[in-house]
This record gives sequence, C-alpha cells and structure tokens, in this order.
Amino acid sequence: MAARGFPYTDLKDFLAALERAGELRRVSVPVDPTLEISEIVTRTVRAGGPALLFERPTRGEMPVAINLFATEKRMAMALGVESLDEVGERIGNMLKPELPMGLSGMMDGLGKVMQLKSMPPKKVRTAPCQQVVYRGDDVDLNRLPGLQVWPGDGGIFHNFGLTHTKHPETGKRNLGLYRLQQHSRNTLGMHWQIHKNSTAHHAVAERLGQRLPVAIAIGTDPAVAYASSAPLPADIDEYLFAGYLRGERVEMVDCLTVPLQVPAHAQIVLEGYIEPGERLPEGPFGDHTGFYTPVEPFPVAHIECMTMQRSPVYHSIVTSQPPQEDHGLGKATERIFAPLLRFLIPDIVDYDLPAAGVFHNCAIVSIRKRYPKHAQKVMNAIWGAHMMSLTKLIVIVDEDCDVHDYNEVAFRAFGNVDYARDLLLTEGPVDHLDHSSYQQFWGGKAGVDATRKLPEEGYTRGWPEEMRMAPEVVSLVDKRWKEYGI
Repeated sequence: MAARGFPYTDLKDFLAALERAGELRRVSVPVDPTLEISEIVTRTVRAGGPALLFERPTRGEMPVAINLFATEKRMAMALGVESLDEVGERIGNMLKPELPMGLSGMMDGLGKVMQLKSMPPKKVRTAPCQQVVYRGDDVDLNRLPGLQVWPGDGGIFHNFGLTHTKHPETGKRNLGLYRLQQHSRNTLGMHWQIHKNSTAHHAVAERLGQRLPVAIAIGTDPAVAYASSAPLPADIDEYLFAGYLRGERVEMVDCLTVPLQVPAHAQIVLEGYIEPGERLPEGPFGDHTGFYTPVEPFPVAHIECMTMQRSPVYHSIVTSQPPQEDHGLGKATERIFAPLLRFLIPDIVDYDLPAAGVFHNCAIVSIRKRYPKHAQKVMNAIWGAHMMSLTKLIVIVDEDCDVHDYNEVAFRAFGNVDYARDLLLTEGPVDHLDHSSYQQFWGGKAGVDATRKLPEEGYTRGWPEEMRMAPEVVSLVDKRWKEYGI
C-alpha cells in the first residue's frame, strides 16, 4: 500500500507525512550546525531514531531537515511502498521480454506503456522554488545552515545539493549528488569524482574553452532526492526515473540565469557557472568511508542567483563510518536495482551490499551453481556491470544461503573455501574515495568462491552433506514448544 499522500509535492509534504507516522522529531532549542548537529544525528542514527528537524540552527536562516532516509521503513515511505522490493519488482516486470499473450497480456503491456508515459518531466512556467530571488551582490550562501560535520573538515559543506549540468555538445542533462564546500559567500567547490557524468560534461566544456552552467537544488521531494543518488546508466535521465518512482511526472522550471531546468518544488536553488581551467583546493572532508578524504583541486562554481521558497527548509546529511543515514539510500539501491542486475547477469539469485562495506567495497552474491568455475564467471560479470565495477570484494555463495544473514555467509566463506584455489585476485577501478589502494582510482580486487565445489573443479574428496534436522521433528518441536517451559 502506498504511503499516505504519495507522491509528495515537496520536502515539506514528506516531512509532514513522517511526522504523522511518528517518524520525525522537532528540535526546538538552538543547535550549532558546526559539529553539534553532527553528533546529535550520529547518536540518533545508531539508536535507530527518527528523522530530525532542527528548527533553530545558530547559523543560517532556516531549519535543517536531516536523517530522513536512515531506515528501510522511512526509505520505503519516501518511495510510497511498504517494501523496497516492491519497486524492484516493478522494474523487473518492465524488463520482462515476453510477448503479450491473450487479452490479459495485452492489458499488462498497455499498463507498462502507461507507466512509461508518466516518466518524462513536465515543464511549468512558474514555481515555488522561485518565490524569493537573490541576484548579484545579494547572493549569500551564509543564509544556508551548511554543516561542518567533523572537526578536521575544511569548512562548511552542503551535503545534499542536487547538481544539474548539461553536456555542452549533446545537451544531455545529468543530475548528481555531490558534496559542495563553501569557499565564500558566492563560491562552491564541486567535488565530482572521476567516474561521474558531470566530470565528463566539465571536461568537454574545458576542451571547448567554455563556461559550464550549473544549477544546484537543495530540499527536493524524496523521489527526486533518491534518483540523484541512484547508479543509473548514462542514457537514463534521472528525472525520467524519478517520475517512474513517483508514478507522476516531476514538474521542472527554467532557471532564471542559466540554460538549465530544476525541480519546481525544490526548497532552494543555486544558479551559476564554472570557469574552464579554474580549480581551488577542496577538503579535507570526513566521508562515508570513516576517514578524511585529502585536499585535492576541484572546479569552482560561481553562484550568481539564489532562489527559494518562502520559509524554506534546508536538507542535509551526515557522513561517517557506518552505520549512518546513507544506509537507507544504499539499501534502496540494492533492492531497487536487484532485478536489473539479475537481468544483466541471470546467474544471480540475490545479492547484498553490506553497510560496513559502504556499499561498494563488498558484494555478497548467491547463485544457482551449474558448472565448474561458475562462481568466477559471475565475479567477472559483476566487475563489468556499470558501477558494480568498483566492488573490491565479491563473495559467491550457493542459492540456499541467505545473503542477508551475515552469520550464515561468514560460515560459508570461512569454512567452504580453500584460499589457495578458491580466491580470484585481479585489478581494476576503485572508488575515487578509496584510501587503501596504492594508486588513486585503481587497485586490487578479490573474489571468494564459497560455493560447494564440484569434481570438475578438481575437488575429488566428495563434498560432505550439511546437517539439517528432519522436518517432522522441527514441526513437532514447534507445536510442543510451550509445553517445554523453556
């Protein structure tokens, strides 16, 4: 059943739904966006606590909404479903290649076409995000209660700014979620990593000697917020995907000073440009890896126009060693994209991206093993699948292993592996933020084959039978359990 009021009009609408569900707490006392908010949020996340609305930050001119997506329950609410797997099932049904059979099949096919028609964004002439406008010297990023999350951070960062760019030659839009360091009242450091599409747009603009227009939306409805973080293929528009998630087209409006469109119901929009060749030191920043990322030169956005709703709400996120709020976003990606990964690699039964592996360091994958070295085939296929290429460790287990039960996975990985034969070592790309690789952007990877071994793989001892209690005994004990008085 969809969440009440879904799809949400904007961030405030979602906050109201969270509050009705008992999933939001208001903090009415003054709280400092420098470190204090971060410590409060970290404790709240680790206690399984609610989303938070800091109504009186001591810096900036608006409340701070945070910890919106930390739990699977709130993430499901954000996307209007009871379970995140529901979204994955919808995508899986869209991927089915069968021809429609009979009237019911034709109606099912028609339903899919109607879903597709709801996807493209809808342009509007006026928008709530432009109710208040600041231009030129009136632009002041200090109106925003940006956070300093960790003591060693290089300053104030805006951590949930949805960055819009266009390819200078093709005009194709990209929406990405990147951290933004505030350098001054009207400049921001653009930390877009080497594997991101905005980096490619900027490279083309520099080659052409052109400024790259940029627009940053802060505080969007949750479907748009999630779509900005989703690892979509380059040819899938993020707003098309957000419309699909919402079941309703996203309203977009033209920016006032740059040739880009932004969500009409965003809380805040920053419009500006990036000069070719300009870089400033960015960082350090305490990231989701649990370590500070080093200072590096990154492009600079010059903000010439700042628009917002009346009485806006500022949205941000805290990053740190897991668990942290991005757990909910990562789990949503895992479940939503499971059917797509199975479509690309049909050998896969299920997979899990552990939060402790910050969602790209480790993947646990179950397969229905059919032939020798099947596990190694799947490992290589995963390393060739879009952003899964950044995975450093892949553990392959048999289909009867629950990939979400880490004790069971560990039992298989610790006991079913001869590390002289069942360990595949290779090299390839790693995440920009990976601090352990000896070279930036690439490093070593490992695949662990924790499946039962076949004689054709050189295992000739006869794989032992795993102990299982007789089903009739399990049933008997279930029925008599209260009698035992245990």
